[in-house]
Amino acid sequence: MIALTGYTGFVGGHLLNKLEGSKCLLLGRNQNNHQHDFQYFDLSDLSQTLNLKGVSVLVHCAARVHIMNDNSQNPLEEFRRSNTLATLNLAKQAAAAGVKRFVFLSSIKVNGESTTDRNPYKSSDNPAPKDAYGQSKAEAECELFELGKSTGMEIVIIRPPLVYGKGVKANFASLLNLVNKGIPLPFRCIKNNRRSLVSVYNLVDLITICIKHPKAANQVFLVSDDHDISTSEMVKLMAWASNNKNLMLPIPVSFFKFTGKLLNKNDIIDRLTGSLELDIQHTKNTLAWTPPFSIKESFVKTIKTPSTDKL
Repeated sequence: MIALTGYTGFVGGHLLNKLEGSKCLLLGRNQNNHQHDFQYFDLSDLSQTLNLKGVSVLVHCAARVHIMNDNSQNPLEEFRRSNTLATLNLAKQAAAAGVKRFVFLSSIKVNGESTTDRNPYKSSDNPAPKDAYGQSKAEAECELFELGKSTGMEIVIIRPPLVYGKGVKANFASLLNLVNKGIPLPFRCIKNNRRSLVSVYNLVDLITICIKHPKAANQVFLVSDDHDISTSEMVKLMAWASNNKNLMLPIPVSFFKFTGKLLNKNDIIDRLTGSLELDIQHTKNTLAWTPPFSIKESFVKTIKTPSTDKL
């Protein structure tokens, strides 16, 4: 039996659909799927006890997610409670119940925020998180591996970059909405940066591989579509997949960087004009895995209005 947290979320929901036909135990606050067993699970409640008897693999997708403008008084402690302490509490109960493997959906933010002027991130790099969310995920990974050493439970870590797909929200959805409205965007000159993305379709395929592959045990895997693109290319793909015109204005990158310095928003500008690349060779070699969907196929699946024009 596979236990799953975060099944009402974006990634977890797609994963649950992918696991159709498998016997699952859903751990969460809402029993919205009566085809599977259910137990109440609240990420913020560290005192609850779960019955995980009969579970062979637990996939932990639930988390306190990264927030661009977090106004919490102590963001690190709040992230630690949900993403570090709650994860460790869940893993300890899993190990005590005899769960063989614990798959943890982490984040590339464990590696850092940018690969501008450096080589792509690798799974073997030392963690270098820059914010509270990334730090909480890094600490959870460390605690999980220590628990695995002491209990024998296999640990699998997956670090995705930006995840997109049908139902995606946040920045990707906002950008797509602007493209759909035909609003000219000032990104035509942002063509020399490189960003790794991963479609939820490729991500859940990797997760299902990690559930059962013997070589996944006690490994860290980076994941992407294996096709890095610039900001300009991403907008062009959105326009193509949604049958809209590619309306972009040629605003120089130097203007964005000047504005970022002026407004003290360098981090936001770097996410727009800088690079964040992942080297997924270790994932591909270890698991004999390649992303089943190309980035063009993934954009079409996300937007659901395939174009007949050549890109």
